[in-house]
Amino acid sequence: MQTSHVTPGDGPLFAQVQALMIRRMVDGQWRPGDCLPSEFALAAEFSVSQGTVRKALDALAQEKLVVRHQGRGTFVSAHSPQRELFRFFHLVGKNDIQQPPRTSQLIAFNSRRGSRQETQRLGLAAGQRIINIRRLRSMGGNPVIIENISLPEALFAGLGKRQEVPNELYQFYEQSYGVTIYKAVEHLTACAASADEAGYLSIATGAPLLEVDRLAVTLDGTPVEWRVSRCDTRAHSYLSEII
Repeated sequence: MQTSHVTPGDGPLFAQVQALMIRRMVDGQWRPGDCLPSEFALAAEFSVSQGTVRKALDALAQEKLVVRHQGRGTFVSAHSPQRELFRFFHLVGKNDIQQPPRTSQLIAFNSRRGSRQETQRLGLAAGQRIINIRRLRSMGGNPVIIENISLPEALFAGLGKRQEVPNELYQFYEQSYGVTIYKAVEHLTACAASADEAGYLSIATGAPLLEVDRLAVTLDGTPVEWRVSRCDTRAHSYLSEII
């Protein structure tokens, strides 16, 4: 069994325990959906009080890394279609009503050598292979988003040979490849629709679009997905709630 230690003077004990727990998730010792040992067992293992363990678990829950269920225990967070929508999809219709894209139409799906920009964004060596997914997503029955997704092929072996991919990708990454998206950083810019994009979105060439450039990373900060979405916002807006 792996031993874990906290060291007086190396920062708050709860933060050290929190870091040790995160390391177990990164190493795959605790996987998404797993039930964690009890607070009593963790306190004994880490040689700290149950109060320290509870504080560490509270911090992990605030970061959405664990989910605590009264009477059942504490579980490592796992992606679901609902969680993916709530955390990572911010385009809404009128009155801020979410209209999640239920289906996706593949435009291109292939494995190839990454471009300079793709390898740089994903932290790969020049010329390494990537998987590219380009798809059209509809909301309320109308085409609204064109997505271009780049993935490191080394992390998604065999994905490029599939005929299709599911609509909810983050749950798919986690369940099929053991790759869990922890967070994503997005940059928003205005752009004009190319002739190709205009055709798919049924708009005029040069019409304004919202570009959402997203880099998604795992718990240890490894970039695993670069996604550029170009969105027709005539009937939609990007909603960001600040608490």
